[in-house]
Amino acid sequence: MSATGAVEAAGARGAPAGPWWWARRRSMVLDVTLGVASAVECAVEGVGFAHDARIPVGLGIALGLLVGATLVLRRRWAIAVVLISIAVTPAEMGLLLSVVGLYTLTASEVPRRIPAVLAGMSGAGTFLVTLIRFRQDHHQSGWGTSLWEAPLFSLVITLALIAPPVLFGLYVRARRRLVESLRERADGLERELSLLAERAEERAEWARNEERTRIAREMHDVVAHRVSLMVVHAAALQAVALKDPEKASKNAALVGDMGRQALTELRQMLGVLRSEDGKRGVASSAASSAAAAAAEGTPVPLAAVAVAATAAAQAAGAAARDEEVLGGPCLAELEALVGQSRAAGMVVELSVEGEARRYAPRVEQTAYRVVQEALTNVHKHAPGASTRVRVAHRTAEIAVLVENGPSERGAADVGLPSGGNGLIGMRERVSTLGGGFVSGATEAGGFRVSAVIPDRTDRTERTERTDRTDGTDRTDRTAVERAEPVRSEDVQRAKSA
Repeated sequence: MSATGAVEAAGARGAPAGPWWWARRRSMVLDVTLGVASAVECAVEGVGFAHDARIPVGLGIALGLLVGATLVLRRRWAIAVVLISIAVTPAEMGLLLSVVGLYTLTASEVPRRIPAVLAGMSGAGTFLVTLIRFRQDHHQSGWGTSLWEAPLFSLVITLALIAPPVLFGLYVRARRRLVESLRERADGLERELSLLAERAEERAEWARNEERTRIAREMHDVVAHRVSLMVVHAAALQAVALKDPEKASKNAALVGDMGRQALTELRQMLGVLRSEDGKRGVASSAASSAAAAAAEGTPVPLAAVAVAATAAAQAAGAAARDEEVLGGPCLAELEALVGQSRAAGMVVELSVEGEARRYAPRVEQTAYRVVQEALTNVHKHAPGASTRVRVAHRTAEIAVLVENGPSERGAADVGLPSGGNGLIGMRERVSTLGGGFVSGATEAGGFRVSAVIPDRTDRTERTERTDRTDGTDRTDRTAVERAEPVRSEDVQRAKSA
């Protein structure tokens, strides 16, 4: 920070840097011009001082040139320049030096008491010199003066020489502080909104990862179960094709039904995914471009960054809303699901406890998928085993239990492959809804899958979703509102000041 106060290097953005202590070349040219003018003035006044002091005229001119040239140092040593002007006040030289020095000192960021003291000293010296010179001139001319005429005249001259540079310097100092605070505020808002855009991009990336996981889970649940049943029926068809044509025809029809159902569910899921990808792609590209521009230092409108962040946040939350309108399976279709496994030769017992009621779509889909995947695992790992499916409607939750016995020795293994993702997908589904999931072998040699899912009704989910959306909107709206008072032209004006 220089003696002139402002952080001049920051204020000289885009301007050529000057040598030594000057922030800009034009500042150097201005100071040199003022220094030359002050030196010429002091040299001329030095002639009169030499006659009054009875010293050689050359010495008086040299002294005036030296004193006046010190004005070049006003930005570096403003206090020293003012002290020199005060020192030469009795010699009646340095008018420009005194005026410009006082302005520079008052406009600088030095403590206010220093300009006040030095302005007082300069005013007192000017007042005394003017008073003495006024009385001498009137005494030599023989004109009489009243008691108050000389002090009043001296006071007016003093105020005319001291007040304008001091007041103008105070104004420049206040304006410089205002511009600097405005610049800092604009820079702070740009950084804040850049971080907001980055966080929005992170949320969008998290949403994409969650969506990829959900797609994999849905594909696994839809394809694995239907294809497993198709493989079981195809194996039965192969076994009875020649012995029992009627049964073979029935199994072929079941294989066709399974394939059509799998295709229908895949079409529903892919249709929703296409609409989600379109919305999320636009919002994500907007947030990415805003974050990239901010990282590269390219000027980005503050409101545009906030809007992009808001759009990305809304797109990140759209997946959860759209997932509920997939039109997926519900608890009412459990009987048909169990019937398909029975048709494939599995002995399945379905029991429902409690009063059946409607649940949120995600709850019913999760319960259905747990039963579906558990039955698929029985087809894969325990062919011919008897299975029990139990659904319990409780006060604040729904419980699902699928337990199978050991595989029958005489049952044919159709050789269904297993990727080990079924149990992981079930646990993820249940955990997402805040439920509990347990799986493991039984003492009888079978396997048990149990899940307890909280009763998250439409109203509860809607309220929580609204709270989350409102919270995100309030955060983004607050950033936009904080950006609005600092208009773009204000920021540009502050940066160019």
